[in-house]
Amino acid sequence: MPNNLPIRKIIHVDMDAFYASVAQMDNPKLKGKPIAVGGGGTRGVISAASYEARKFGVKSAMSGRLAIKLCPELIFVRTDFARYTEISKRIRQIFYDYTDLVEPLSLDEAYLDVTENKKGNPSASLIAQDIRNRIKTEIGLTASAGISINKFIAKVASDYNKPNGQKTVNPEEVLKFLEDLDIRKFYGVGKVTAEKMYQKGIFTGKDLKEKSVEYLEEHFGKSGKSYYYIVRGIHNSQVKPNRIRKSLAAERTFSENLSSEIFMLEKLNHIAEEVSKRLNKSNVAGKTITLKIKYSDFTLQTRSKTLPYFISDKSIILDTAKDLLYQNKLENSVRLLGISLSNLNTEISKNKSQKIKEKPVSVQLKFEF
Repeated sequence: MPNNLPIRKIIHVDMDAFYASVAQMDNPKLKGKPIAVGGGGTRGVISAASYEARKFGVKSAMSGRLAIKLCPELIFVRTDFARYTEISKRIRQIFYDYTDLVEPLSLDEAYLDVTENKKGNPSASLIAQDIRNRIKTEIGLTASAGISINKFIAKVASDYNKPNGQKTVNPEEVLKFLEDLDIRKFYGVGKVTAEKMYQKGIFTGKDLKEKSVEYLEEHFGKSGKSYYYIVRGIHNSQVKPNRIRKSLAAERTFSENLSSEIFMLEKLNHIAEEVSKRLNKSNVAGKTITLKIKYSDFTLQTRSKTLPYFISDKSIILDTAKDLLYQNKLENSVRLLGISLSNLNTEISKNKSQKIKEKPVSVQLKFEF
């Protein structure tokens, strides 16, 4: 590891099949059975699948119709976000017993910086184990964890021993860990980018490390520089307790494909109303409206427009979405429409908000982790 980098002790906690596990916990009859959250009906899309269902290839974002073909005994259960939110808050309270530096990524995962922690425990690995034990004992769910010197490696590591496990990548192991890592395991490298890397002979972290920053920027744009640093164990993003919301959205999947813009206007009206409600509830507004269109062949298209002022009013959101809908001819019949607002006014106060400053940690590479 470069000697001038601050060594942090970061834990990434990721709940195991969270939505499905909550359903199985609340209804013991579902334990041990293949279940899918959401996805019911002829057009439903699955939000989450239990590990029993995953063995058959069932996964999130898959259509319920395909899932039932893969697993004929699949049980569909309804989503219950109120319940997920309740459980998530209880889990976070456990996190806060150890550190105030908690950065939630979603209801079911979060980063924790335990470099300096409330328990005075020098071992991040033991803290992660204790947190997982408490989640199991106090709530009844299992969680997995990754522990390392930065957020990137911790997140990758949390997926290694799922479910109900953890992996620690110690400072002296970081470079070897990254060199051996399959490029598909690099967080942020999607399917398309991975295929592009394969075509250029990049299959592992070691292959990636052999490429110059100029080469990576030429072939992968702005992301090239981040790949260059990440594979060298350099990722200085701090755990941010007060994450700033960057967008807010709502979408609808239709029971039948829509082929005319006229039929879509009523749907857009309801979606715009939902977005406006969420904006007002969160007391935020935005400038950039994006219309999301998923066609019947599952291809995805987005159209965006940025206004010169912040909005949260339904009528303006709807009028802008209509303009975007009519902007170009539709390529096919439509199965899903969505509206999102980004460029929110929360960004204005981002630099003004009080930040928790982290002191650089001066340590040797060999220390209790």
